[in-house]
Amino acid sequence: MNRTKHLDLADAAVRRAENLAGDIERAAAGGDSQGKVPRLAAAGALWADVARAHAAIAAATPETTPETADA
Repeated sequence: MNRTKHLDLADAAVRRAENLAGDIERAAAGGDSQGKVPRLAAAGALWADVARAHAAIAAATPETTPETADA
């Protein structure tokens, strides 16, 4: 996997975490703090961890250039 792919995966994971944060807000506003909120929060934290992991790998991976892509 190259740097760009890791950045794409990090971006996708951030979007999943953001979507779950919205779900948490709606569930909490609806009074469902004991039901869905803890499970959604755990899932959101997991996706945030996935995003951080892919971002860290991308940061440590050299950028692919046209000269190195063919090598």
